[in-house]
Amino acid sequence: MRALIIGGGIAGPVLAVALRRVGIDATVFERGSRDDDRRGAWITFQANGMDALRAIDLAGPVESLGYPVDEISFVNGKGRSLGRMPMAARRPDGQTSVMMPRADLYRVLSDQAAQHGVEVEYDREFVGAEYTATGVIARFADGSTAEGDFLVGADGIHSRVRRTIDPDAAPPRYVPVLNIGGYVPGLSVDAPDREFVMQFGTRCFFAWMKTPDGGTVWFANPPMKDEPARGVLSGMSDADWRGWLRELMRGDSGPSARIIEAAPAPLTGWTTYDMPVVRHWHDGRGRMVLIGDAAHATSPAAGQGAAMSLEDAVILAQCLRDLPDAASAFATYEALRRDRVERIVEHGRRSSAQKAAGPIGRVVRDLMLPIIFGRAARDGGESMMWLQGHHIDFDTPVVAATADTRAS
Repeated sequence: MRALIIGGGIAGPVLAVALRRVGIDATVFERGSRDDDRRGAWITFQANGMDALRAIDLAGPVESLGYPVDEISFVNGKGRSLGRMPMAARRPDGQTSVMMPRADLYRVLSDQAAQHGVEVEYDREFVGAEYTATGVIARFADGSTAEGDFLVGADGIHSRVRRTIDPDAAPPRYVPVLNIGGYVPGLSVDAPDREFVMQFGTRCFFAWMKTPDGGTVWFANPPMKDEPARGVLSGMSDADWRGWLRELMRGDSGPSARIIEAAPAPLTGWTTYDMPVVRHWHDGRGRMVLIGDAAHATSPAAGQGAAMSLEDAVILAQCLRDLPDAASAFATYEALRRDRVERIVEHGRRSSAQKAAGPIGRVVRDLMLPIIFGRAARDGGESMMWLQGHHIDFDTPVVAATADTRAS
């Protein structure tokens, strides 16, 4: 069998490696170039994502990236503590969450795929697909085509594969906070080791963490109720972003002013979206299927985008290994995954809503959060085990889905 994987970000290369382990050849098609600048933002790579990589022996190089995070502390705009809790559930294997540059994760996973013999074709923008008697043909913007037994859409929240499967698919839902952030070398902030400080500011959510090399990782979520028109954010200059962030954080305690001043130029922010429900994860014929953000994008507030994508990749490979045909494999994969990921998407939506609370909402939030965080701290993160404690045993056979199949 041959799989065509559309998208060379995080899930695509890992799926290709997993498929090769079960005897399926796979080629990854990426619309960007090999030399694209992917510096981007940092991400919180959660423990369950590392678990998925470990299931197919890809975790080693990723474990050396970034900085482990043990705790999250929360303060309001005045600096008053709202609580502290473990960054992740206390897993039996001791795996923690790690802050790392997204670009480094891309690079390492791409390198790992190449070492496993995976072919990645760059500058191949997917525009559509058509069925053959036994498989599927992918069409690309340059007029070229590729033929395989099935096609996987790992092409992100604005997935063209999703629209190919279902032309009436709902569009992504705008999340009313923006994202901006990065790493400031040589600026050390006052914070405990291995702890991310999250500030529910008066007008903006702001977070920071000092790193062992004397730098600071930070991000902010400026509120924006309505989705900005195309070109509005890209048209803002570095000075515009710095000025806006200074105004949003004016009067709040903490190191935000120092971070905004010292952050390397150019500062630029971006919109965020989620996908609450994707009706059709596959075409029902065993020819096309979605994974990752194409099937279930979550707000960054959940910290689970990369981890969920990697879980998808590994479990889809298991299903294709153990089920008699691709159609039943895709159906079982969806049954195993849908409930879990939609719960995580909702978790991310609620977390984002807290960041954009109005004056009354802030009062209620500041009263309720200490109770919530206190409960999480007392149980050692057990209440979040459903989120970060997910474990995959790659050698365990997958059983065909039934009507009652649910994710564990």
